Amino acid sequence: MPVQTYVEATGPSGSLKGTMLSPSTAGAPVILMIPGSGPVDRDGNSPQGLKAASLKLLAEGLAANGIATVRIDKRGMYASAAATPDANAVTISGYAADVHSWATSIRHQTGAKCIWVLGHSEGGLVALAAGRASSDICGLVLVSAAGRPVGAVLAEQLKANPANAPILDQALSAITELEAGRHVDPAKLNPALLPLFRPAVQDFLIDEMTLDPAKLIASFHKPVLILQGERDIQVSVEDARLLKQANPAAKLVLLPDTNHLLKTVASDDRGTNVATYADPSLPLAPNVVSSIADFVNSGGQ
Repeated sequence: MPVQTYVEATGPSGSLKGTMLSPSTAGAPVILMIPGSGPVDRDGNSPQGLKAASLKLLAEGLAANGIATVRIDKRGMYASAAATPDANAVTISGYAADVHSWATSIRHQTGAKCIWVLGHSEGGLVALAAGRASSDICGLVLVSAAGRPVGAVLAEQLKANPANAPILDQALSAITELEAGRHVDPAKLNPALLPLFRPAVQDFLIDEMTLDPAKLIASFHKPVLILQGERDIQVSVEDARLLKQANPAAKLVLLPDTNHLLKTVASDDRGTNVATYADPSLPLAPNVVSSIADFVNSGGQ
């Protein structure tokens, strides 16, 4: 039976907290799991209707395949709230620094020489940023991760939803301003856009938009797995191919009938896809766990 323990690492002003799930076998490889954007917790859920529990399910599946995982609450959120006074002030580079703090803690606790870093969605960008200093990282697992700067991905997501038509021009203009390093006046935004571009997160977005995942992966010279669902409505297969193109040594695995949260979706119907985001009872799609387990257990082959 897997063993669950609560673990912590050093944050800027307080502890970072997480859950380690370990197989009964000694000396198991360890994967640090980085959640996606916004207030996503260690299980992959958020108060914004996200209840798929993808990261928890993934941890359970990996434990059954002989791999330990540490899934975490991000700096400033949930049990890691004390790690910083302002969760909105954390940059991607700050999250990347936390990866190395976790690596130090995990290596001390387990004796592992290095850890694998799995980033889901925006967590993939954090993993790539952490990879700029990789002595404590065995390799990266990029799951549903963008291959383009976030401004381009965000614009594509907004265009893909027909309901955004009345506010699309204003949204695209806001993205252009942030990409240029300029703040957007919230008083001039349609109220529907305020959750996305509220003042508290604009500095984070400006910082994030300067990072190019393709450039980061091109300079990473350890094993990389790129795992991408073919029915992902947030990140495209083209993103995965761009990452592979930038680092030909990386392993690319495309999963049919698999969406952004790694659940099975058998049609192109957007409503059906989105419905899986709120259903923790749905298992992960076939080959999600095995693809990651095979990669890590083989040392990145």
